[in-house]
Amino acid sequence: MVIVANILIGIIAVLHLYFLWFEMFAWTTKGPKIFRSFPKDLFPKTVALAANQGLYNGFLAAGLIWSFFIHDEEWSVNVATFFLACVAVAGIYGAITASKKIFIVQALPALIALILIWLNKLFI
Repeated sequence: MVIVANILIGIIAVLHLYFLWFEMFAWTTKGPKIFRSFPKDLFPKTVALAANQGLYNGFLAAGLIWSFFIHDEEWSVNVATFFLACVAVAGIYGAITASKKIFIVQALPALIALILIWLNKLFI
């Protein structure tokens, strides 16, 4: 269970690093291809907003990656739990306010990882 949870945490961290790159550096080039329903003229006007959002995604990735380098197992789990909960809340909010797909891409993997972490704590 721990290995699967750690793999999932790693995947979520990489996904959020991708979000950082996309929102901070490729918003005007890749954005219109990904968000086809948005008007193209919206992207240059929202560069700063997207970059800010990308920075927050980078913080989420950094926290998840940090959890791998904490030697105290209890603190590692606590840090991973906190950042996974942040990812889940952000994904749920995004699903409610923007697109249901965000739940599948962002919130669901975080919720699965949280469940695996908690199940592991119960059985140890």
